[in-house]
Amino acid sequence: MSRPEFLADHDLNEHIVDGVLRREPSIRVIRVREVGLDKRPDHEILEYAAGEELIVVSHDVNTMPAPAFTRVEDALPMAGLLMVHQSDPVGRIIDDLVLIWSATTAEEWRHQVCFLPL
Repeated sequence: MSRPEFLADHDLNEHIVDGVLRREPSIRVIRVREVGLDKRPDHEILEYAAGEELIVVSHDVNTMPAPAFTRVEDALPMAGLLMVHQSDPVGRIIDDLVLIWSATTAEEWRHQVCFLPL
């Protein structure tokens, strides 16, 4: 059983990523730009995340869920997708991501599409 690790989509508020890492520096959060995916389509980001077993965290509530559900329907690997509305309080999202990391396993999020806050 492993702890969840995250891939921050290109549009995710940087304050969320920074806040998570400040709160718990041992959480692995990778930004898509760090791996050269910042201009790539959603399905490629999900494919990369699946290969690296990273849960995607995204503000793309209008476009990201569809390719995620397609991966699930096609029985393709998917480490999970956490959707965050732009209007959600940053502090609450940070709390939820730290809670997910500390209280759940990566395996629990496979093939899941969830909206934060919890």
